[in-house]
Amino acid sequence: MTKAPRFALPPGLKQSLRNYVDGQFVESNKTFDDICPLDGSLLAKVHEADAALVDRAVKAARKALSGPWGKMGVQERAQLLHKVADVIERRFDEFIAAEVADTGRPLEQARALDVYRGIANLRTFSDLGKVANGEYFETRLANGQELMNYTVRKPLGVIASICPWNLPLLSMTWKAGPALICGNTMVVKPSEETPASATLLAEAFEEAGVPPGVFNLVHGFGPGSAGEAMTKHPGVDAVTFTGESRTGATIMKAVADGVKDISFELGGKNGAVVFADADFDAAVDGIVRSSFTNSGQVCLCSERVFVERSIFDQFVAALKAKTEALVIGWPDDKGVFMGSLISNEHRDKVLSYYRLAVEEGATVVTGGGVPKFGDERDNGAFVQPTIWTGLPDTARCMTEEVFGPVCHISPFDTEEEVIARVNDTQYGLAGCVWTTNLQRAHRVSRQFHAGIVWINTWFSRDLRTPFGGSKLSGIGREGGRYSLDFYSETTNICLALS
Repeated sequence: MTKAPRFALPPGLKQSLRNYVDGQFVESNKTFDDICPLDGSLLAKVHEADAALVDRAVKAARKALSGPWGKMGVQERAQLLHKVADVIERRFDEFIAAEVADTGRPLEQARALDVYRGIANLRTFSDLGKVANGEYFETRLANGQELMNYTVRKPLGVIASICPWNLPLLSMTWKAGPALICGNTMVVKPSEETPASATLLAEAFEEAGVPPGVFNLVHGFGPGSAGEAMTKHPGVDAVTFTGESRTGATIMKAVADGVKDISFELGGKNGAVVFADADFDAAVDGIVRSSFTNSGQVCLCSERVFVERSIFDQFVAALKAKTEALVIGWPDDKGVFMGSLISNEHRDKVLSYYRLAVEEGATVVTGGGVPKFGDERDNGAFVQPTIWTGLPDTARCMTEEVFGPVCHISPFDTEEEVIARVNDTQYGLAGCVWTTNLQRAHRVSRQFHAGIVWINTWFSRDLRTPFGGSKLSGIGREGGRYSLDFYSETTNICLALS
């Protein structure tokens, strides 16, 4: 008798994940497997959307723009989005089960961040949309004529939203909240690796009474599948994407002829700087978190760590000890910090960088391989958290995003030197500065070529602040009014008063 997997999807999903188009759950003729990365077990069969189904979804979204949704005021839309958040909150444990089974993420981390933030995203943007007033100007021209100018926000139209696998529910609601409160409609594609919580989210929209066609969900892949069909569809008005930089470049080419609005949050090769005057223990703990949280599968993680030379050896030893004490295992294990990677395919990619680092001359301080459990986890996508030293800044492992639980630690001597080295990258997403000298902290952080810089912390953020990167890390900003600005078209109305 086959042993039942330790983690499974909520029973209500019935191990068959369908598309959601025009208010109906829709099957397709082609399915693919949703695999649990913890033990390689089959979670569900997923119905892949083809170009014809994507076309139906876009047309349904277009129709909804002129239907009840398009006629609603912002207060009514906000009430419905709050109802969606209420459904998620009521079905909290189901969403947790879906997120953990799909991602292999520790249970308590999913509870503290993923689903909680999904709820907060919908509520925050709903409330912000209700008070996001336009601008007003009165002008007297040279000829004495008086004018009144005011701005109004209008929806862009149909938004194609392509979401990542590392924080699936958080990412979907981060896009859906502002897009929908602005009056747009959506066609959403979750990653093929994490389709479960997206399907639950579609159920939440249906249960909350959101009109058909407002939120459409299609499952599938990128090239030759739902993702490509979405980005190339002439009925899509804007595309928002979170994922790899190369995929972002492909999407830019697909939407170029239509000159469509885009918002991209892409990869990162983020630098963290630890000065000798930093709170040593806090900095060590902070780098452990910023390098290994979610098994390093966060675009904001610190893969390049620069430590002032006078404390370099001490810091490497302390980080090694902390890293080797991390608990790796089942999501519900006591004290677990790291689960699996997202898939065996991604594990193979990360392990290829582990091998490349050694070929490039790295010293492996700790890790560099695969943990052995002696049970079903050996069929999963686990790797060891890994620390390197000794690589030049030009090494591939120092310039290419690994997206795994890894960091390289380099010594530095001067402030000017470390700023130049941190900025010597094709990416520009995030950075950290650890120091007790606040003048230095402000001075250094302002010189980072990054969209967000943390001082003596990591990952903490107010949802109203701008988020995004430059260079290969993306285009545009999300968060607060910045999201509302992207998801709406601003029109200036000029009235002659005299």
